[in-house]
Amino acid sequence: MDALDLARWQFGITTVYHFLFVPITLGLSMLVAGLQTAWYRTGKDVYLQATKFWGKLFLINFAIGVVTGIVQEFQFGMNWSEYSRYVGDIFGAPLAMEGLLAFFLESTFLGLWIFGWDRLPKGVHLATIWLAAIGTNISAFFILAANSWMQHPVGYTFNPETGRAEMTNIFSVLFQKTSFVTLSHTLTAAFLTAGTFMLGIAVWHLVRNQHLAVMRKSMKLGAITVIVGFLGVAVSGHFAAQVMTQQQPMKMAAAEGFWESQTNAGFSLFTLGTLDGSEEVFSIRVPGLASFLATNSVNGTVEGINDVQAAEEAKFGTGVSYKPNIPVTYWSFRLMIGWGALAALFAATCLWLFRRERSFDGRWLGRLAIAAIFMPLLANSFGWIFTEMGRQPWSVYGLLLTANGLSLAAGAAEVWISMITFTLLYGALAVVEVGLIWRFAKAGPPDITTPEADGTYDSRDQDRPLTFAY
Repeated sequence: MDALDLARWQFGITTVYHFLFVPITLGLSMLVAGLQTAWYRTGKDVYLQATKFWGKLFLINFAIGVVTGIVQEFQFGMNWSEYSRYVGDIFGAPLAMEGLLAFFLESTFLGLWIFGWDRLPKGVHLATIWLAAIGTNISAFFILAANSWMQHPVGYTFNPETGRAEMTNIFSVLFQKTSFVTLSHTLTAAFLTAGTFMLGIAVWHLVRNQHLAVMRKSMKLGAITVIVGFLGVAVSGHFAAQVMTQQQPMKMAAAEGFWESQTNAGFSLFTLGTLDGSEEVFSIRVPGLASFLATNSVNGTVEGINDVQAAEEAKFGTGVSYKPNIPVTYWSFRLMIGWGALAALFAATCLWLFRRERSFDGRWLGRLAIAAIFMPLLANSFGWIFTEMGRQPWSVYGLLLTANGLSLAAGAAEVWISMITFTLLYGALAVVEVGLIWRFAKAGPPDITTPEADGTYDSRDQDRPLTFAY
């Protein structure tokens, strides 16, 4: 493989790895804040135990996510310096805002939350976790705005003197339609992921009859979050597909494997074709569903790959194949949907099995619960593979080809060395992450004694510092 292929592989590995942590952080921050709010309002120890338990798992995940995110940005200067030179004026602005505003907000108040349990009044301490959670989700907005600009570049002009794209309107970059549909889709997927994480661990404890009070609350909260999150993913995904069809018709055509434009196009549940995806051999389709996803009408027209290729050649020039890897785009789209749907099905099943607070003795369910945690993680990974691979050969759609963004000084040997080094480092971090999560998840929530528990609780204590013992 040459330097370009290696750099793309490295970017894919680091991006997918980093995004394993991001949705859990986004969703779990809000769930932990919600649990602490329930404790603040009710004074029940079960909510305090749940807050401490899930808060500890949240912090472990947050820490590893921060470390892997640093490498993500480092790559732009290491392997993609031509990309940074050409569009860094625009792409770097949302990332700078994320670091200066959102990350500062979340890290500052998260520190106050960690060290303020027995030092801050309860109301003030509760505010710190909410501000940290809000900051975490604002971070997602800025990062997704930068990625959305790559999907649909706006608010810029090309300066022929410098040979660079330069920003003319930061508000267009941040608040375009693509940013909002991407944000809604990502955040609902984050709740789906965090809910499954909570659900899986809670069910594992329930089938062993451990920590029943905390885990029953957690199981219900996790399962409901998963189901609501999946519905949100479906609705936001529908709108995202329509925006994608308008802005990147090639990606939609590749997702469906349509080589020719079709009206009343059916959604392919399963298709067999040639290895390059150029010819369909067998397919099972739902009539009209692809047209509905793309155009909001079952009779809408979905452009085919051949027609889009001809249109892009006329617009951007001949001699370039504007088609992505068709099999990868097609299957990643379906695996994204399929794994998310399985997580929602598992959540609904758990709600039914544990209805009316009944016990369920089935170790197989405990093992399935742990496996279920990986379902939305796989869905997220395939979703990003689809998003980024479906845009190829563009790094910034219609503006910069991926091949033209590679660092001029990046040779195959240098990229090989950095890719192997970071992959081994990420492997070590994965062992640390899984080991820590498993250790603390298996231990369960702490035993806590508070004034509420021994009958000395006074509502006026709400605004006094919290003191508790393990």
